[in-house]
Amino acid sequence: MKSKTNWEEFFDGHAPVYNQNCFTKNTIAEVDFLIEALDLKPGAEVLDVACGTGRHSIELARRGYRMTGVDLSEGMLQQARKDAEAAGVQVCWRKENATAFKVEKPFDGVLSLCEGAFGLLGLGDDPMGQPLAILRCVAEAMKPRTKGLFTVLNGLAMVRRHTLQDVEKGVFDPHTMTEVSDCAALGLTSDLHLRERAFIPTELMLLFPMAGLKVVHLWGGTAGNWGRRNVDLDEMEIMVLAEKPA
Repeated sequence: MKSKTNWEEFFDGHAPVYNQNCFTKNTIAEVDFLIEALDLKPGAEVLDVACGTGRHSIELARRGYRMTGVDLSEGMLQQARKDAEAAGVQVCWRKENATAFKVEKPFDGVLSLCEGAFGLLGLGDDPMGQPLAILRCVAEAMKPRTKGLFTVLNGLAMVRRHTLQDVEKGVFDPHTMTEVSDCAALGLTSDLHLRERAFIPTELMLLFPMAGLKVVHLWGGTAGNWGRRNVDLDEMEIMVLAEKPA
């Protein structure tokens, strides 16, 4: 049996208490924003990539959208199933790796939020290849002229909070825009060694077209503070609204 990745182990352990995080408390407003930004028509079929506990998928399903959520973590999907049942909605949950999933037919819109899997690297993952693989899977899953909304870690903030000492210690690598940490979180019995990748806006403008997607807007995307506004240098996330050309 294939062993779990560090991120899979992290999310499996964290799943039962994930919804206690402060950044999960704005689901209603975020879904309002999603419907408008993605121009979702009533009853549209929507894919949630790295859906976690499925809070956005469940709220969209409440509003009549036909949802599919994919995630690497069985623990997160188990929580998503419980929450969907409690909400009385149907969502198709699939255990998939975001870098290699395939769908039977394309969707009317895609979301991948709170980083999703985007830039959550295994210790041996290629910092460019991993996000590009995810975007290529996403592009393949979208109908022409449909949109996707992503939030990714803000590389501007990552640079600003690190020092030359961090570089020397191997905590932060400015060449690959990655940082490593020993992470403790609710639900985990021990620290896990995790590696994350952040992105700067100009890089995103190049990366998305490499996967066949056009960047429509780059906005500030930190959970709880979404808006059609410029990215703040110190905020956690950047939001990308992208479109698959005809």
